[in-house]
Amino acid sequence: MGNHRRNFTPEFKQEAVDLLRRSQKPALQVARELGIGQTTLNRWNRQADQMPLGAKGFLATEEVKALRREVERLRQERDILKKAVAFFAKESP
Repeated sequence: MGNHRRNFTPEFKQEAVDLLRRSQKPALQVARELGIGQTTLNRWNRQADQMPLGAKGFLATEEVKALRREVERLRQERDILKKAVAFFAKESP
């Protein structure tokens, strides 16, 4: 069995950082209670500090990623439609 990398949702990361910041507990204790490593929790905390949107940075970052994917998909659809219009314009008498 190899190492299995766990993936955490942005909501979980945000809640973990919020819990760390609200509680008076050390990061090690909060991390153990959540079942994650202390270094992971500390990294998420540093990432949240660097995000321009403040406390809700993880959620906003995921939303931006989703919107960028949507914009790219819409651009591809637009390009396909442009090509189809040009093709059918040549076909018509």
